[in-house]
Formats: sequence, C-alpha cells, structure tokens
Amino acid sequence: MNPDWQKSSYCSEGDSCVHISTSHGTIHLTESADLHGVIVDARPLAFSALIAVLKKESPRV
Repeated sequence: MNPDWQKSSYCSEGDSCVHISTSHGTIHLTESADLHGVIVDARPLAFSALIAVLKKESPRV
C-alpha cells in the first residue's frame, strides 16, 4: 500500500498532526512524525463511530 495521506484540516503547523488515507474500504490514520507507520485501520462504520465519540467528548474552544 502506498497511501495518499491527507492532513487534518484541524491541524496547525508542526509535527503533531493526524493524517488520513483510504484504500479498499479501509480508513487508515497515522501521525505526521511517521507517515509510513499506520497506527489505526478501520472500516467506515467504525471510523464514523470513532468520530462521533470524539466530537461528543471534545471540549469546544
């Protein structure tokens, strides 16, 4: 797999960013410091559930 990573739109400049890529019905997440080391793979339904929980739990700034 040679993913085409997209940086989170919520990321400011620096090394602490989340990147996302997709392939064959799987969503891949990694961090800026290691774009070759996928840290999470998820199916779309599981990823949607993760995002819903994160949005619910994250404080508004």
